[in-house]
Amino acid sequence: MAEICIFPIPGCVTFPGTVFPLHVFEPRYREMIHHCLDTGMPVAICHTRKEISPGKHPESLEEALSSNQATYQPYDVFSAGRCELVDSLDDGRMVLRVHIEQRYRREREIQLLPYQIYDCSPFPDREPTNEEQHDNALLRDKILHRLQALSHPDQAAQQTISQMVESPEWQARSDGEFSMALFGVIRFDPEILQSLLEMDSAHQRLQHTLDLLNTVN
Repeated sequence: MAEICIFPIPGCVTFPGTVFPLHVFEPRYREMIHHCLDTGMPVAICHTRKEISPGKHPESLEEALSSNQATYQPYDVFSAGRCELVDSLDDGRMVLRVHIEQRYRREREIQLLPYQIYDCSPFPDREPTNEEQHDNALLRDKILHRLQALSHPDQAAQQTISQMVESPEWQARSDGEFSMALFGVIRFDPEILQSLLEMDSAHQRLQHTLDLLNTVN
């Protein structure tokens, strides 16, 4: 079990092996990030099931910096990692990178106010079968070729995908790491991404990702 601070962001699903840029201005979350930086506690960037209490839309930056906004219920499965402080602005805002390292399942509430902390259990993939391992290599190749085809009209996207195909780092990733890190490059609707995150099989994620890419014109 691990204690994890929760940073709920509607529509935001993060995957292990990616880096999430974070701009923090609400007082409670500035306090939370300071706690994480001081203690090394991981922070989870996660999609939300629903809004628990609405917040007033701030009319100015000064109001946003001095008041907390809406409160949300997070999904039970999310990814978390360590915070890296990039910059602290004079008005108190913080610019960070969150290095997303591992998936967790929310288990036991430790604290709700001023920010949420939960005891969480790691959520690893199950071991693949021999047949799945064989199929995964084919699925990886098909996904990369499909991404190359889809990126053809966009020169910048094509360059990014070409770098992936040629990168020794990408080639060295395990099937599980590859199937997660893909979502630092490609995006689907949040509910689709959440369902992919909750799959406990790299083979299932790779197959579903290929099926989704094949529906894109």
